[in-house]
Amino acid sequence: MAKNIMIVGVGGQGTLLASRILGNTVINEGYDVKVSEVHGMSQRGGSVVTYVKYGDKVYSPIIDRGEADIILAFETLEAYRALPYLKKGGCMIINNQKMNPMPVITGAAKYPENITEKISSKVRTEIVDAVSLAKEAGSIKAVNVVLIGIMAKSTDIAYERWVETIKQTVPEKFIDLNLKAFALGYNL
Repeated sequence: MAKNIMIVGVGGQGTLLASRILGNTVINEGYDVKVSEVHGMSQRGGSVVTYVKYGDKVYSPIIDRGEADIILAFETLEAYRALPYLKKGGCMIINNQKMNPMPVITGAAKYPENITEKISSKVRTEIVDAVSLAKEAGSIKAVNVVLIGIMAKSTDIAYERWVETIKQTVPEKFIDLNLKAFALGYNL
């Protein structure tokens, strides 16, 4: 049976590295994996969505509405937008960070209020301050790996496999930072 994980965020938050770490980890675990990256205006702070499906045999990378076992949300509004994709009984992990989209910046729209409360009243959620944990690890840019650490707990993949994959995936000069970020997320 395939596992469907959706990673959502805003351009520049490291969602693509997170999906690469996840994809490489499940490949190293021997699973068939399909990854599909959907870029909005990622270079300009727009939505970025990545689908990662893995299992004994996976035929399509696309996750339809109501099919995601886990949604890993790097930003609260992106979490809200992704909510229809979560399957019944699925879990949403939400970084409580808010990043104003362009319509809010220009004054054409208002950022919705109480997003995490609205989501958590409907589905199982884990709301975290991944920014603080990333700072504790040594860089705000490590939010992505903190969130991967939190998500990794809900898989049947050993901690050591994740560590091994992070060492293989991130540039050498950032390995220690990312391992610390992963451990902080995993042990939260």
